[in-house]
Amino acid sequence: MILFYNLSIFFYSLLVRFASLFNPKAKQWVQGRKGILKKIAKEVEGETNLVWFHSASLGEFEQGRPVIEAFRAKYPEYKIVLTFFSPSGYEIRKNYEGVDYIFYLPVDSKRNAKAFIRIIDPKMVFFIKYEFWYHYLNQLRKQEIPTYIFSTIFRKNQMFFKPYGGLYRKILKAFTHFFVQNEESIKLLKGIGFENVSLAGDTRFDRVYTIAKQAKVLDQVEDFAQNRPVMIAGSTWPKDEENIISYINNTDKDYKFIIAAHEVDENHIKSIVNAIEKPYVRFTSATKAEIDAAEVLVVDCIGILSSLYRYADVSYIGGGFGRGIHNTLEAACYGLPVIFGPNYHKFKEAKDLLALGGAFTYENSLELNSLLDSYHDNLDLRKKSGDSSKNYVDEMRGATNKILNTIKF
Repeated sequence: MILFYNLSIFFYSLLVRFASLFNPKAKQWVQGRKGILKKIAKEVEGETNLVWFHSASLGEFEQGRPVIEAFRAKYPEYKIVLTFFSPSGYEIRKNYEGVDYIFYLPVDSKRNAKAFIRIIDPKMVFFIKYEFWYHYLNQLRKQEIPTYIFSTIFRKNQMFFKPYGGLYRKILKAFTHFFVQNEESIKLLKGIGFENVSLAGDTRFDRVYTIAKQAKVLDQVEDFAQNRPVMIAGSTWPKDEENIISYINNTDKDYKFIIAAHEVDENHIKSIVNAIEKPYVRFTSATKAEIDAAEVLVVDCIGILSSLYRYADVSYIGGGFGRGIHNTLEAACYGLPVIFGPNYHKFKEAKDLLALGGAFTYENSLELNSLLDSYHDNLDLRKKSGDSSKNYVDEMRGATNKILNTIKF
């Protein structure tokens, strides 16, 4: 099994190197790891109190960020090393000021793992949600370095729980404690002999709460949202936009609409505005007169979506007709009803919100039209659904404190 694991890592690296010839993300993956161990050794030279956090990508980083920042506040004497596996995390957060050092994680080999851990000599290690690298975890176990994983979910179809999953169960022995999101994960881990597990929940709830408290004031959006109910569609993809714009063009309800697409390149923004038949304005070029006359605000930049939700009454989360829905919690924490497409089943919070009445899903434009009409006409329904969303986020917060109150040096 170890030979098979090593071969899979080797061929994965080989495949990425080949892909780097024509794929920009793969090229970043390869170039970011050139001479990485020498770079790390040079940058951390002389440091003796290091703690290591590892994140697969940007989403996991945002999930782990509350713990990183709370750890830094509680233990200022330690410096933090943050590693990423994916360029989508590293390239976006390589200048994040909440830690001291940020690197790509060297490829998981026995030699790399021994060298990396020798160089940084971490006093404690945190893995965020996923990423079970055999050689790194094996070295941490051998050296008895306290190692935690948090906000994770285990499923019965994972290798750990298969009769032939011995190597993967060995990986889990590296962890001092598992902080999981649900009772099923506890049951699965205990079923293979791990008692060092507790239900902490999902640190994303702490993160979205913090984001909401730090939301930007957007004057032009505040002007746009005056006196009429606002429906916001966030992180949308073409199929989402097709359904939403059809509603916009045909409804007689006095909604105002905000569309904040997942992709904001010029061609995509043009395809959106060209399909809208009602007065619209683009966020980055809006004048006061245009805002006053517009019924649709098209957001043609990134970085403000979480602040936009504060101005809405109803939210739509995109991605439900593709690989899966985007972040529902950023809208829910503002007390908004949440609507999304049918591909939500991998997302626990989406299923929870549906069960509580804070969210509704749809499969075709007729169902979407009915939902939006109902939220417009029935204020009691809108408030009840929004309250369910907000109460859910409030009740699920606190994972960060549970983790920090449990860890021990």
